[in-house]
Amino acid sequence: MHLRFLAIIIIFLVAGCSTNKTMEQKTFKPTDPHSFSQPQEARVKHLKWTSTIDFSTKIITAVASWTIESIEDADVIIFDIKDIKIAKVTLDDDQPTEFKIAERDSILGEALAVMIKPYTKTINISYTTSPGAEALQWLSPEQTAGKKFPFLFTQSQAILARSWVPCQDSPSVRFTYEADVTVPKDLLALMSASNPQQKNETGVYHFEMKQPVPSYLLALSVGDLQFQAISNRSGIYAEPSMLQKSVWEFADLEKMISGAEELYGPYQWDRYDVLVLPPSFPFGGMENPRLTFATPTVIAGDRSLTSLIAHELAHSWSGNLVTNATWNDFWLNEGFTVYFETRIMEKLYGKDHAEMLASLNLQDLHNEIKDLNEAGLHADTKLKLDLDDRNPDDGVTEVAYVKGYFFLRSIEEKYGKDKFDTFLKDYFYDNGFKSMNTEGFMTYIKEYYQKKFNIAFDDQLFQSWIFSEGVPENCPRPSSDRFKKVDVVIAGWNAEQNLDKSKAGDWTTQEWLHFLKNLPDTLSQQQMQSIDNFGKFTQSGNAEIISAWSVIAIRNNYQRMDPVIEAFLINTGRRKFLGPIYNELIKTEQGKQKAKVIYSKARSNYHFVATNTFDKLLN
Repeated sequence: MHLRFLAIIIIFLVAGCSTNKTMEQKTFKPTDPHSFSQPQEARVKHLKWTSTIDFSTKIITAVASWTIESIEDADVIIFDIKDIKIAKVTLDDDQPTEFKIAERDSILGEALAVMIKPYTKTINISYTTSPGAEALQWLSPEQTAGKKFPFLFTQSQAILARSWVPCQDSPSVRFTYEADVTVPKDLLALMSASNPQQKNETGVYHFEMKQPVPSYLLALSVGDLQFQAISNRSGIYAEPSMLQKSVWEFADLEKMISGAEELYGPYQWDRYDVLVLPPSFPFGGMENPRLTFATPTVIAGDRSLTSLIAHELAHSWSGNLVTNATWNDFWLNEGFTVYFETRIMEKLYGKDHAEMLASLNLQDLHNEIKDLNEAGLHADTKLKLDLDDRNPDDGVTEVAYVKGYFFLRSIEEKYGKDKFDTFLKDYFYDNGFKSMNTEGFMTYIKEYYQKKFNIAFDDQLFQSWIFSEGVPENCPRPSSDRFKKVDVVIAGWNAEQNLDKSKAGDWTTQEWLHFLKNLPDTLSQQQMQSIDNFGKFTQSGNAEIISAWSVIAIRNNYQRMDPVIEAFLINTGRRKFLGPIYNELIKTEQGKQKAKVIYSKARSNYHFVATNTFDKLLN
């Protein structure tokens, strides 16, 4: 049975006056195309989660006790689950009830329909996760930095929370939570909540999240972890061998928090800590409240990639505080966050640094749109997406992030930065701990600018940016003086094949990336060697540079990079880096065979989010 688009039909038990219940069907119209839940009928408000983490079986055994509220005549509450084994469901103080699990959908999983009564306050769901639960990555000791202890981390965004907690897995549904988690005694458990800062002797850890969050911000990690403070409200968790490097890299963490508050109002999540994960983490970062998950690929040794932390911190306002109502509105989370991130970096490191980041982003956006158009996915270049009947991860492209950023920047440039700052601060305050869709945003900003500044927005502004494909011709064009100097070096090399190392003595990662991304597509082996000698790219320990140089090396058959590329693909799980390299490899038959061999070695190190992409690409 197809469970998307059409009204969802759930078999359930109808509450009646008699003790004998009858089986019937009830039809619900979906409010979120990626969730079976019907929060307008019955909605979760608070989760009490009790669990035991078993590394030997790769299973979590848990009870999810949900406090709910429902309309007067509601007789069923619907949860999202995926490959979870339900042992028992009870109401309130362990009163028996009945439940049904609908037919499985390959993307959405299953709907769990639980019969409730008018006075029901709590649903208790006893269950176990699957060893292959899509949100969970279980790492062997060999896959960690320390090589001694296993490791577990979750990735719930976009719709994977349902694979480890039965929930109403829509970004429009918020709840508070508490948890008691039992783990092996030599490991530390952390969640997107109040966290311990050191291991205890019992292996049982208690957590509280007092601010309401959507399910995609549920997060858990268990491993051999240590903590070091940066300030009285921020610090770093990492494996022992990574801790000092990470603390040094993120030394400006408190400055970022304070700078963000000066821009757009108080930080409302109490603490801001960062957990540096093993390299298999599929993203650069994940904005779990109070505990950002970060890839170790940003530990460059020169603090040049910390804009990623500024991005995840910015999500504490844009995304975590004001959340996209559905994944079709994903740009509201990410476009605002890239804008905020860029403003944080400008405040801390200057306008030219921010313009370098924006310039690189714009180039990546144009490349992404070109790839989407070549794949026939023209509609995916709009900000407002239509992801019905598709995995919402399909919307995780530069369009949501960078086109969204430049749309907001276009408003800032046309009407003034001071006005846009005032708008943003009020936008976050007025809509805090609420969800927002694209149409609601349009209404809010039009009314705000009209009332506050007597400025009327032309609907063509929204049409050209939000509902049209590609990038409008009037897109802002960032300009960096430092990049202009790099352009002089590139022009000199194009003209005379001469690279002066003295001119690149103080280049940052961003300048090196600009250099690499503006080289000719076709290069001779002699030219490749000359460029490599100039930048020492093959010896680089910087993941951004290795990724960019790998693509150039594959394209030009620069075999000196082959072992570096293989090691990088095996030991790095960040999808941003893997995609361009694998996509370049498969352009030739020889490269495709090489990619398959490497992938067979690397796949076990990747999270489901990555394998879900690359299984389709390489099989």
